Amino acid sequence: MANEIALFVASAILAGWGLAHIAFGTGGVVTGFGDISADNRRVITMEWIAEGIALIAVAAFVTVVTILDREASASTGVYAVAIVTLLVMTAVSLFTGFRIAYLPYRLCPFIFSAAAVLIALGAWL
Repeated sequence: MANEIALFVASAILAGWGLAHIAFGTGGVVTGFGDISADNRRVITMEWIAEGIALIAVAAFVTVVTILDREASASTGVYAVAIVTLLVMTAVSLFTGFRIAYLPYRLCPFIFSAAAVLIALGAWL
């Protein structure tokens, strides 16, 4: 039972952060770039929404395989891919957003790595 709780908590964290990206972060980030072309606004908007969707998708995959059969070999594969994805996102965030003063950017590596740890604990302990 503790395993499932860790997996569901990780999923909730990721889904919440993904939704926050889309609902709250996108507009502020795009506006923060000031006077840029319409194409650049669209690209920045697309990238912020894409990261939010990616986080929500990882959360959904982890949730679904946990509900269906946490111990199935396919579930193990999903957990491994989710962990690697989150660790790569952690590394990217450490070298990019973490280096600026805006707090939400600085939280990303901690959120991604914490979710990866929770998934690993839920999957293999």
